[in-house]
Amino acid sequence: MKKKESREKAVALRYREHEDRAPRVVAKGEGHVAQRILETARQNNIPVYQDHDLLELLAQVDIDREIPSELYTAVAEILSWIYRANSEMRATHL
Repeated sequence: MKKKESREKAVALRYREHEDRAPRVVAKGEGHVAQRILETARQNNIPVYQDHDLLELLAQVDIDREIPSELYTAVAEILSWIYRANSEMRATHL
């Protein structure tokens, strides 16, 4: 039996505090598309958070849709992590 090859996956979220009610899925994909999403994030100094289980859940959300309320807590933890990472990055670049 041949082992199924694991393909890289990525989901990009956007949250604008005064515009969005909840984070939105703005891009998602596997393989080459996932690589482009990650490359774009790195080029724009956007922190990348890795959580396979959450990725699988977010990948089920349609593009340009808000995440379901069941994922608010998990995504809030990610946003907190990103805010801390951004603050640390700014502090080291001063």
